[in-house]
Amino acid sequence: MTNTNVVSKSKQKSIETVAVHGSKGYDPLTGAISYPIYQSATFKHEGLHQSTGYDYARLQNPTREEVENTVAKLENAEFGVAFSTGNAAVTAVLSLFKKGDHVIVSDDLYGGTYRLFEEIYSPYGIEHNFVDTTEIDNILDAIKENTRGIFIETPSNPMMKVTDLKRVVEIAKERNIVVIVDNTFLTPYFFRPIELGADIVVHSGTKYLGGHNDTLAGFVVTNSEKTNERIRFYQKSTGATLAPFDSWLILRGIKTLHVRMEYCQRNAITLAEFLENHPNVTDVFYVGLPNHKGYSIIKEQASGFGAMISFKVKNVRIVEKVLSSVKVITFAESLGGVESLITYPHTQTHSEMPEDFKRKLGLDDHTLRLSVGIEHIDDLLIDLENALG
Repeated sequence: MTNTNVVSKSKQKSIETVAVHGSKGYDPLTGAISYPIYQSATFKHEGLHQSTGYDYARLQNPTREEVENTVAKLENAEFGVAFSTGNAAVTAVLSLFKKGDHVIVSDDLYGGTYRLFEEIYSPYGIEHNFVDTTEIDNILDAIKENTRGIFIETPSNPMMKVTDLKRVVEIAKERNIVVIVDNTFLTPYFFRPIELGADIVVHSGTKYLGGHNDTLAGFVVTNSEKTNERIRFYQKSTGATLAPFDSWLILRGIKTLHVRMEYCQRNAITLAEFLENHPNVTDVFYVGLPNHKGYSIIKEQASGFGAMISFKVKNVRIVEKVLSSVKVITFAESLGGVESLITYPHTQTHSEMPEDFKRKLGLDDHTLRLSVGIEHIDDLLIDLENALG
């Protein structure tokens, strides 16, 4: 009699198991369950033209290699490259383009990415358009003969716009355009753009992958050997590599990624529903609310909603009151840690965007962004209630 509960040995390991065990599962040299921090800048050669595979830490380090392979596995991709920050990872991706190339970019996105396109790469002749990628016709209208890339945040930062990635991939493949997705908000636990046909995924590992607000990191993930070689050459040449200790911190954080994401999301759903019904709140932007414009796309293309909420209050005085009154929630930049953080994008994360650009996005001085952590939900609700008045 066949045992239907027996799992095939060839079955892909679940993402939870990959998160806990990492790429190798342990250190083959020592058997250490916690992958060691190889805190060495250089490595011994046994003789001329002989190498252990590690020569100089800017080129590769065993701890960094383990976290690179782990993040790649989580994204169900072949290759991963680790950088010192998320911005460094995005910079490496933009190095794939040359003078005269054109890139379509989500109009609502992290202020640091906006700055890279506008202030760093425009002077080098890389063209770009900021487009509302939630409307496919906008993407079609923006495509030029020299369009080589589409860079998407979904959900976007901070207005939580959702792009139909499947449709974007279809359009891009027909025209040999590279699709790049910033997957920081949902993480590979809830969303795997490579599986939907995206060419490159970037992460600020500082956020949910690390999960504890204690280190900076960035990742580039791809299935393309050619792209990986170019990204790794850029990493080697510029030196924006992830240090061994920071690599270990990200590995440690990833072990609880699935647990944290589920708990954060549960809290976020409750807080979003609370904010929807609060008299001092006019708008709530959370992709897990059924009335969100992108809800059906998230339900189809992802397995969860994440824990990022933006909301608008009635007037600026309430903004000031909230930011000075929260006790459990912390007024601080960044996101994705176990602690709940509230941010004022207008003058913080998106301060360098022109005012007319922010107004077009709906990012006004009444907007707050909340990264929901894993505190007890009652404490978070009481804290918001007291702060909002």
